[in-house]
Amino acid sequence: MEKRVAIELKNITKTFGPKVIANKNVCLTANHGEILSILGENGSGKTTLMNMISGIYFPDEGQIFIGGEEVTIASPKDAFTYKIGMIHQHFKLVDVFSATENIVLGLEEKGKYDLKEAEKKVDEICHKYGFEIDPKKKVYTMSVSEKQTVEIIKVLYRGADILILDEPTAVLTPQETQKLFAILRRMRDDGKCIIIITHKLHEVLSLSDRVSVLRKGEYVGTVITAETNESQLTEMMVGKKIDLNIERSEPKNPVDRLEVQHVSCVDRQGATVLDDISFTARAGEILGIAGIAGSGQRELLEAIAGLQYLTQGDIYYHNPKTGQTDDLRNKTPLQIRELGVRLSFVPEDRLGMGLVGNMDIVDNMMLRSYRRGKSAFLERKKPKDLAQEIIESLEVVTPGADTPVRRLSGGNVQKVLVGREISSSPTVLMAAYPVRGLDINSSYLIYNLLNQQKEKGVAVIFVGEDLDVLLELCDRILVIGSGRITGLVDARTTTKEEIGLLMTKTVETAPEGGSDNG
Repeated sequence: MEKRVAIELKNITKTFGPKVIANKNVCLTANHGEILSILGENGSGKTTLMNMISGIYFPDEGQIFIGGEEVTIASPKDAFTYKIGMIHQHFKLVDVFSATENIVLGLEEKGKYDLKEAEKKVDEICHKYGFEIDPKKKVYTMSVSEKQTVEIIKVLYRGADILILDEPTAVLTPQETQKLFAILRRMRDDGKCIIIITHKLHEVLSLSDRVSVLRKGEYVGTVITAETNESQLTEMMVGKKIDLNIERSEPKNPVDRLEVQHVSCVDRQGATVLDDISFTARAGEILGIAGIAGSGQRELLEAIAGLQYLTQGDIYYHNPKTGQTDDLRNKTPLQIRELGVRLSFVPEDRLGMGLVGNMDIVDNMMLRSYRRGKSAFLERKKPKDLAQEIIESLEVVTPGADTPVRRLSGGNVQKVLVGREISSSPTVLMAAYPVRGLDINSSYLIYNLLNQQKEKGVAVIFVGEDLDVLLELCDRILVIGSGRITGLVDARTTTKEEIGLLMTKTVETAPEGGSDNG
C-alpha cells in the first residue's frame, strides 16, 4: 500500500551570512505511518532543516508542502496550525508546574480553563499510546524520561500529526529507550509521521522505516532501513569508508593514580548529591562512569577537580613525577590542574561554561595558558599552532583558526573544547560527555584519542550516555545512582541490561570483590 505523503521539502536553502550555507537545495519527503531518521555529520544542517519545518527559522529559498499543498511556516504557531510539533533535546518546561499545567501552557481557551478536563484528556493520550505519567505530578520531581514524556504529550495534545524528535534517547537508560521506541511505533501505526534526529546508528536501524542522509548541508539520499547497514550509512554521511571499531587494548602496567575515599558533598539547598563514594582510577585504563542524568556524575568530577566542597572524604593523587601522594582536598583547582589532573567537561551550554563565544579558537586556547606568560604581552604563536593542530586532527569544520567559536556548529565547538584538554598532556583525564551531540565519525575520533591517552599511561575517567560505547571503550564501569555507587563491573563481561538495572537501583551494593581495590 502506497504511503500518504505528510510533508515534502523542495530545494530548501538556508544561509547565515555570506560564508555559511547551512542547507542547499534540500529535497526530502516524510510519510504518514512511518518513522524517518535524519542522519548527518555535525554541521551538515539537520537541526537547521528541522527548525525550518517547525517555524524557528524561515528558508531563504524553496517550498514546503503539507499534504500536497504548499504552505508558509513563519513561526512555531504556524507549524502547530499544520499539525507539526518538535520535541527539542533540551526540555522547555516550568519546574513548579504539574505535567498537565505544562501541557496546556500557552493554549488559548474561551472562559475559565478546566484543568480537570485537561487532565482527563492527558490520561486518554497516555492510555492510547502507552505513556506512563501522573498528570498532577510536578516537573521538578520527575525523571528525565518523565519530562520527555510531558514534552511529547504536549505536542500530541495540540493535535500534532508530524512529530520531530531531536536526539530523543540521549539521556535515557536502555529500559527507558525501549519504552519510548514502543510508544513511537504505536504512534506510527496510528498514522503519525515521526522524524528523528539521532547519532546512534544501532537505534536508527532498529527503529526507523527509512533513513535520509545530509552531508555538508546537501541531501545525499534516502534508503530503506531494512536494506542498509551501519557501514553504508556512515559512508553516505562522510563520503568515504570509516572504520567503526573501537580498538580497546588491555591495560599495561595499571597502577593506582587516583584514590577517592568516602567522598560526600551537598548542593546549595543542602541536599546530598554525593554519598560515601569510594573508587580507584588506574593509569593505563579507562574507567567508565554510568548513571541516569543528574545522578552525581558531574559533581563527582568537579569534586576531584577541586570545584566542589566536600563534607567528608579524601582524594589522593599518586604523582608519577615525584613519587609522592598528594591529598587533592587541600589543593585549589589551579594547583590540581598543574599536577596534571584535567577535567574536560562538555556541558549542555558549551559556550556558556566551556568557551567564550565571541573569542576565536586561538584565544580560547589561550584561556588555559595565559597565566604562564613571562611578559606584559601575550604570546600567540603556540596557541595558534595548537588551534591549527586541533582543527586538523579533529576535523573541525571552520573557515579558520580566527573564526569566533559562536559561529561553529555545536559539534565543532565541542571538538575544540575536548581537544584543548587532551592537548595539555594530563596524567588524569576526566572526560565528561565528550561526544554529546557529535556525529559518528567525530565520536570515533574522540574515542581513539582517549584510547591513545590510555596507552600513554594516562588514567582516563570517561562519563558517557551511550551504554554500547561504555561497554566497548572502557575497562571497568562504575555505576552511580542518586549520588551513591550501585555497582562496579568489568566492561568486558557485563551486559547493557545489567548496567541499566544498576542505574535504576537505589540501594548501594558492594562493588566487585566487595571493594574497589581489585
